[in-house]
Amino acid sequence: MSSTSRSSATPADQSSLKTGAQIIVDALIEQGVETMFGYIGGVVLPLFDRLYDSPINFIVPRHEQGGCHMADGYARASGKVGVVVTTSGPGACNLVTGLANAMMDSVPLVALTGQVRTELIGNDAFQEADTTGITRPVTKYNCIVKDVNDLGHTIREAFHIASTGRPGPVLVDIPVDVEVAKCRADASADMKLPGYKVRTGGHSRQILTAAKEINKSQRPVLYVGGGVIAANASEQLRTLAEKAHLPVTMTLLALGSYDQNKDESLDMLGMHGSAYANYAVQECDLLIAVGARFDDRVTGKVKTFAPKSKIIHIDIDPSSISKNVHVDIPVVGDAKAILSELVKYVEYRERKNWFKKIADWKRKFPFRYDNNSSVIKPQYVIEELYRQQPGAIITTGVGQNQMWAAQFYKFSTPRRFISSGGLGTMGFGLPAAIGAQVAMPSETVIDIDGDHSFNMTMTELRTAVENELPIKVCILNNDYMGMVRQWQQLFYNKRYSKTHLSNPDYAVVAEALGAVGITVDKKQDVPGAIKKMLDTKKPCVVDFRVEPEENVWPMVPAGASLNEMDGLDILESMA
Repeated sequence: MSSTSRSSATPADQSSLKTGAQIIVDALIEQGVETMFGYIGGVVLPLFDRLYDSPINFIVPRHEQGGCHMADGYARASGKVGVVVTTSGPGACNLVTGLANAMMDSVPLVALTGQVRTELIGNDAFQEADTTGITRPVTKYNCIVKDVNDLGHTIREAFHIASTGRPGPVLVDIPVDVEVAKCRADASADMKLPGYKVRTGGHSRQILTAAKEINKSQRPVLYVGGGVIAANASEQLRTLAEKAHLPVTMTLLALGSYDQNKDESLDMLGMHGSAYANYAVQECDLLIAVGARFDDRVTGKVKTFAPKSKIIHIDIDPSSISKNVHVDIPVVGDAKAILSELVKYVEYRERKNWFKKIADWKRKFPFRYDNNSSVIKPQYVIEELYRQQPGAIITTGVGQNQMWAAQFYKFSTPRRFISSGGLGTMGFGLPAAIGAQVAMPSETVIDIDGDHSFNMTMTELRTAVENELPIKVCILNNDYMGMVRQWQQLFYNKRYSKTHLSNPDYAVVAEALGAVGITVDKKQDVPGAIKKMLDTKKPCVVDFRVEPEENVWPMVPAGASLNEMDGLDILESMA
């Protein structure tokens, strides 16, 4: 039945009807949406007309991809669902990278896209695209609403699906005639999702089995993924680690779930993780994975990953269990609920020999660099940034800047490190910083970026200026696509094919966009420039001209085992 016929009513009933656009706005307010991001266009005019009178704060990016990354950064910093709106066709297509990024990193987003009129769908109408078909592989769920009567409950269900189970992006495609059609709004909060079941509590027998293995292990390692932060389970994780006396290593997206300043912290593991974390994983007799998916950048060569260990895997997504690595004790459910139960049964163990071995690795192979040169080292910039502003919310681009930020800025609390992990999206750092600043207006938000990453979305700086968001941007400018150049140096005989591009004067660009711009090319000026940046109440960009061919160490080459790290001899020589 068409939406027109279903929404028919007598003139006396017309006052009780609402347009689809108003139903959307009401549903967003009902879900607690205070801020959303997006870009206007023809087929979403009815929605934007209703948003005009709503209390929702709306941030307009310079590009829809930037808007999606802003919603992503907002969600990660706040723990709420991020919301982005675009028009049909090119507007919706421009969301694909942002949706894929959120999908890979399990970030709760709801994307609302306009669509051409229902009778034109499939006719190659102006600005038509098969949005649901295009985005199906990069969303947790998507749908098109062709009946205004279905609109309210569909949006409620979108928020529920995005934020429960393993979080992820959900897209709702809405034809313009559905936005203007009228019906009686359904205020029911009932969810009609027979195929969507989320298991939260873990199986009690599996939890007891896991506890017994932890209690008898001599060389355990707690391996923490971003799912712990998504589940708001950091407190429970810390309680478990303290009670059972476990060393803790984190993935890139889990940084901050455990205090890195504690002796039990092994920092990040994996391709550019700490040598002591990688060695510990390879030598442990029990690996307790929580909210992690055994990504290839963590495991290295899968066949030789944690070869001496039994593996416990706690995860809410059953499809992740034994997907990449065989698991001995699976526990499916919400990390917060399971850790709360598990901690009841674990017992303290001293494990002096194990912690002594870890301490020896830490002394021998800390993150270090040669800071005797007069040239600015990127690691020095980050260390100085941490010295002057510990506890900031840090976002990053992707590449060397991202890895140095993860290695040299220490995180003690969750939702302070916001980075593109699974997809590795260059250009993520700046718009994510904008989203994080909107979510946390009283916090200092700093984007540690690379020049090539910053180039991709730098016009979003104007969005920060326009909305008076005092984000800070530290560009580690080496004039290269640094991580790719490093691979070319190591594996392609320094044949630097297309990794060097000429950059603009970023300070001038920042000033042109209404922000403060600073250039630093002398090492002695780094502390003063960072202080000036932090004291500035406007968006500020600092262009640090760093060592062009500095590399990230250690490094596990592709296809190598986790303990086969390049660069350890270089790190030792710097001692």
